[in-house]
Order: sequence, then C-alpha cells, then structure tokens
Amino acid sequence: MDQEKMRGMLEDFKNGKISEDEILLKIKEAPFEDLGFAKIDSHRAIRQGIAEVIYGAGKTPGQILDIALAANKKGQETILITRMSPEAAELLSKHKELNLDYDELSSIGICGKLPAKNGRGKIAIVTGGTSDMPVAEEAARCAEAFGNEVDRIYDVGVAGLHRLLANLDRIMEAKVVIAIAGMEGALASVVGGLVDVPVLAVPTSVGYGASFNGLSALLSMLNSCASGVSVVNIDNGFGAAYQASMINHIK
Repeated sequence: MDQEKMRGMLEDFKNGKISEDEILLKIKEAPFEDLGFAKIDSHRAIRQGIAEVIYGAGKTPGQILDIALAANKKGQETILITRMSPEAAELLSKHKELNLDYDELSSIGICGKLPAKNGRGKIAIVTGGTSDMPVAEEAARCAEAFGNEVDRIYDVGVAGLHRLLANLDRIMEAKVVIAIAGMEGALASVVGGLVDVPVLAVPTSVGYGASFNGLSALLSMLNSCASGVSVVNIDNGFGAAYQASMINHIK
C-alpha cells in the first residue's frame, strides 16, 4: 500500500465503490511483518511516499530473497535492492514472480516494474569521471525506481571544463542536479555556481592516496563556496537519489 493507492481507495469510498469497513481493514493490516531476522515496514510507503528499500550489503542471498518475496506477497510493485551481490541476484533470478532486473555496475536490483515517471521534471546526474559511474548508476537507477526521469551526463569533470559547459543546457533544464565526483570533488562547486536549482553533491572514494578514500572530496564539497549545494555521504548514490526524488515530487 502506498500513498497513491490510499488516495485511490478514498476516491472509491467517496464514489460508493468500497465500504468504510474495507478501508479500515486495509489500514489495520500489520504495519510490519516479522521474519525473525528482519521486520519489514509495510506502511513506509504510506508515511513517506517511498516503500522500504532492501540494503543488500551484509545480508545473505537467502535473507534478501525472503524479504523480497514477503514484499512481493504484500503487493509491493517495485522492490529496490541496493548493494546487491551477483550471488544474491543469481538466487532471486530463479524466482520468476520477482521479475528481477539486476545491474552489476551499480549493484542495484529492481524486482517488479518501474513506476510511472511522475516527478515535476528531470534529475540530472553529472559525474566528474567515468570511474564515478558505479555511484552514478546507483543514483540513476534508484531515482528511476522512485518515479523520476533521469538525464545521465557522465565524464564532464573540471579537468576538462569545456565538457561540462558543452552540456550546460541539459544541466540547467533539470529540477535537481546530483553532482558526483572523487579526487578533490570540485565538480559540485562549479555546478552549484551555474544553476538555479538544488545541487546534491556525492563524494566518491575514487582517487589517489591523499584523497583518503573520498574524505578529501567530502570535505571539499562540505566547504563549497557555491550556495545551494548539499552533501551526502561518500559513495551514497542512493541517499542522493532519495533526496532528489523528494524535491522533484514536491507538489
């Protein structure tokens, strides 16, 4: 059950298609399901607009499968799995009812169908380099799973600023920009100084020794002199996509 389905039920009630008792029964369904090793929050889509996402890292393939099957049984049409291993993907792909689409580059698995693109505009995902693509694709695929249109603009970092400027019209058309970069993380400041929409900066762990696995980019982005730049954690494409989707869906 999500907010859209809840609105549909209320509309049906208003039009006399379903009874008050039927609505109450749906609302009273257990807000979570206890699987022993996990408690699935089945009311999260009603509260927050986005259903619970399965974080795959640290879970066994069997645990991911059981959670996905339980969500599928509850009627969740799009089940998003982040940081998913190839072994887990192989196991879930044997269950045809889950209809798994797995991308090894981003380690993202999506069971079911993608929702309609119902955001206000596009989310532009901009990367400094090709090496940032795993994080960028995590952000892109998550944003699509949340019902957004995504424009991918990759390998346009500040080492060749003309590449970024050549794509400036596409970037400026977006409602939200996700700027993803490792090394010194300068891309977020440059993009933030060019656009009039929110910029969500994602530092990546790409870089040589003194980049400290992304800490250098994180600190650079936190100290950005451009206004309108917010920062998520290192390599957290999912977090940036979630926030960008919330912005893109503000009525």
